[in-house]
Amino acid sequence: MKSTVETLSPTRVKLAIEVPFEELKPSLQKAYREIGSQVQVPGFRKGKVPAAVIDQRVGRGAVLNEAVQEAIPQQILAAVQEHDVKTLGRPEVEITEFSDNAPLKFTAEVDVRPEIVVPDLSAITVEVPAVEIGDNEIDEQINGLRERFATLKTVERAAAEGDYVQLDLNATVDGEDVPGGSATNISHEVGSKQLLPGLDEVLVGLSADEEANFTTQLVGGDFAGRDAEVKVVVKSVKDKQLPEIDDDFAQLASEFDTLDELREDLKTRLTKVKKVEQIYAARDEALKQLVEAASIPAPEGVVKDEVEGRKQAMTDQLERIGATLADYLASEEKTEEQIDQELTEAAQEGVRIQLLLDTIADAEDVQVTDDEFGHEIVHRAQRAQMQPQQYYDQLVRSGAAAAVFGDVRRGKALASVMEQVTMKDSEGNTLSLEDLRDGDEHAGHNH
Repeated sequence: MKSTVETLSPTRVKLAIEVPFEELKPSLQKAYREIGSQVQVPGFRKGKVPAAVIDQRVGRGAVLNEAVQEAIPQQILAAVQEHDVKTLGRPEVEITEFSDNAPLKFTAEVDVRPEIVVPDLSAITVEVPAVEIGDNEIDEQINGLRERFATLKTVERAAAEGDYVQLDLNATVDGEDVPGGSATNISHEVGSKQLLPGLDEVLVGLSADEEANFTTQLVGGDFAGRDAEVKVVVKSVKDKQLPEIDDDFAQLASEFDTLDELREDLKTRLTKVKKVEQIYAARDEALKQLVEAASIPAPEGVVKDEVEGRKQAMTDQLERIGATLADYLASEEKTEEQIDQELTEAAQEGVRIQLLLDTIADAEDVQVTDDEFGHEIVHRAQRAQMQPQQYYDQLVRSGAAAAVFGDVRRGKALASVMEQVTMKDSEGNTLSLEDLRDGDEHAGHNH
């Protein structure tokens, strides 16, 4: 095999490879075995069909094609190792010359890791806003607790917004009952718009044992898109009563004796959550500065694959909730070009950060232990609601285990970055990863 390498850009090379026919013979024999095990020829046992008969039945061209497809990845690998090319993503292959008993000539364009010079990490300083907790944020938390301890009390008056009513519903189209269109003793908050369109408007002003009729358009079932006549009967009206905000409430809603202690605890919890968010903001700012300082280019092919992957994941997610990409574009008031542009920008940024962290991991010789890799597998398996071994086997089958390993290694490189750069808040306080560890039990692991 002879090969040359041509640099197309800082992130892409073109390999030109020539393989003598002699070197293709092992792949050719394998192709005959593969095809021979699939074809049935009367008079021959499966897998024992001679090459000449396969040529006659299937055609020599098909066998050559199979052999070439099998040989190309091996030849690319050999050329990559010979020229010490650090490849990324999938190569784009073009066969330039090939016929029976003649050399195979082809080119392979592939993205490569650009040469990156990482700036001195200790010279990088990032600043993020200081953590502030306003009284209104604590009031919001208190009100949330207050809602949880609300009680409902039956009242002898007409329903108003915010009341809860017990009601019966019955829907008909042209006098015929709608399948699944009747319900009894439903509890509903007036004004919440949780049930049928038009219901909340007629409920206001109705008292217990009163009824009303209204028209609504059905969205599902046999009568979808048709107007239905709905009869609603109010059984009872209940007023939502919120507890007074005082020391008694603090004792009811928490382990504290006084309202002041409860407010102080909520402030501490909110501060911890915000400190974690602050560290993540500092992380993002540090990465942004480093990517800019190192002027890292984003390899086109890798970005393209990443965008396709993200778009597919987005489409799958929409399908699961019964929507399409067109529905999503309409709701966001965006064109597909705008979404593609956003995905491309996000993918470029993501790929640049990966390249930066890979370079730092190499420079600092970051290692991943079996324990660290195992911990990540367990964590991801839990998120996917699978058994760790089953999840790992699936990763190996799909060839994605190396990518997870790479993610863990990059995570360690990122922790190293955050320990070396200077992170401050706008009041001049120094931030550290310790804040993250302290706050983790409150913030969860959703970053």
